[in-house]
Amino acid sequence: MLVLLPPSEGKASGGEGPALDLDALALPGLTEARRTVLGELVELCRGDEEKALDVLGLGERLRGEVAKNAALETAPALPAGEVYTGVLYDALGLGDLGPRALGLARESLLVFSGLWGAVRIGDRIPSYRCPMGVKLPALGALAAFWRGPMAQVMPEAAGDGLVLDLRSSAYAAAWKPKGDLARRTASVRVLQVRMVDGVERRSVVSHFNKATKGRLVRALLEADARPATCAELADVWRDLGFTVEQQAKPGQLDVLVSDVH
Repeated sequence: MLVLLPPSEGKASGGEGPALDLDALALPGLTEARRTVLGELVELCRGDEEKALDVLGLGERLRGEVAKNAALETAPALPAGEVYTGVLYDALGLGDLGPRALGLARESLLVFSGLWGAVRIGDRIPSYRCPMGVKLPALGALAAFWRGPMAQVMPEAAGDGLVLDLRSSAYAAAWKPKGDLARRTASVRVLQVRMVDGVERRSVVSHFNKATKGRLVRALLEADARPATCAELADVWRDLGFTVEQQAKPGQLDVLVSDVH
């Protein structure tokens, strides 16, 4: 099973790790594309700071992210599982997984990125700011830029097993599974269920959506679960205490939650 995750807006920085080594990252078929995006991002952020802020969609309080990007080639690199923070990653809790679950996480989790294309959680990367929605001056929209390279490497990365796609729409735009791969790809909607005047109401929730997806993945890792189909995945989550409905649309699962924490 391969699990596709979005990155986080916030990222941990610091540490005393070695500098980035592009050739050491997983999915080596993306190396040259990564080198291209990295070079363009660093050049942008070493130039006109105001232009960089505008291109990256950053406000005044995030001005420091421009300087951070300018130093990416020499900044300390940490495992991606430590760099990505935020609601989903807090709920996933990679830092306190047991050895077996962590091993499965390193094998099965793939984080999409505007800068790197996609990385494994053990890949060492510096903290950066470059959402998939950015349009770099010399490259254009990053989602469009990554489609070609991702189409070359993702079928092999996915293998012949189930793909669980938990990416947000911006990152899903960089690669869409096709053919047989699309038929064995599962996606998840998190719906909040409330009773209003005796009538059940369902709505999509944003913050709790991320937290629930983190918990769903953690539960799979801790159970050492390796479902082969969408139906098996739904059954595994039900056995683990989640309320899951399989929809008529192939590969679509709804996870129901009754309250927001």
